[in-house]
Amino acid sequence: MSRFLVAKSKPFSSLLSSRHLSSPLKPPWGPNFKQFSASASAAGRTADRDRSSRKTLVYLVGLAAAMVGASYAAVPLYRRFCQATGYGGTVQRKESVEEKIARHARDGTTTSREIVVQFNADVADGMPWKFTPTQREVRVKPGESALAFYTAENRSSAPITGVSTYNVTPMKAAVYFNKIQCFCFEEQTLLPGEQIDMPVFFYIDPEFETDPKMDGINNIILSYTFFKVNDS
Repeated sequence: MSRFLVAKSKPFSSLLSSRHLSSPLKPPWGPNFKQFSASASAAGRTADRDRSSRKTLVYLVGLAAAMVGASYAAVPLYRRFCQATGYGGTVQRKESVEEKIARHARDGTTTSREIVVQFNADVADGMPWKFTPTQREVRVKPGESALAFYTAENRSSAPITGVSTYNVTPMKAAVYFNKIQCFCFEEQTLLPGEQIDMPVFFYIDPEFETDPKMDGINNIILSYTFFKVNDS
């Protein structure tokens, strides 16, 4: 037993032959391992770049789709925003026009001040329509209603659908300018060469005359801008 223990404790070098000691130990992998590792690393970097490119492409496509959707939704969103805030001279809907007319009729409200309402028309870039007010201005008194017309003509060789936005200036006078009937925010489709007249029926609140903030305001401008609706 003692000889066995001593033999087990001999240095490892004594157990090797001179042939083993004279030949250095060789790694288990071949000489092409370094080249293979470099190729694998390059392939990994290429795969990472491909994944990054795909993510970028997906992001750009999503961004483009969002922009198209935002453009299509811009007009109704603008309408809701303006009606809620009065921005751009758009009238806030706290009391209907019919309710205002009935209230002032009951109160026997009378006015004497004359206001000149002027009309303006524009088309956005890329909209092949001719769009003009039929009359340049009308004269009304607060408490009166009036009817005006705009004319639109499709000068292209294809059917075109358009939608309009509007504003009233000066902005502080917009609260007293009430549209009873209007073509704004509604899609209008015109065939090639087609021309239509679009009515605007409006009412000036009699309180315009008694509001000190309206002193010196004798002109109101009603402006419309037509935009082309993109084909879906």
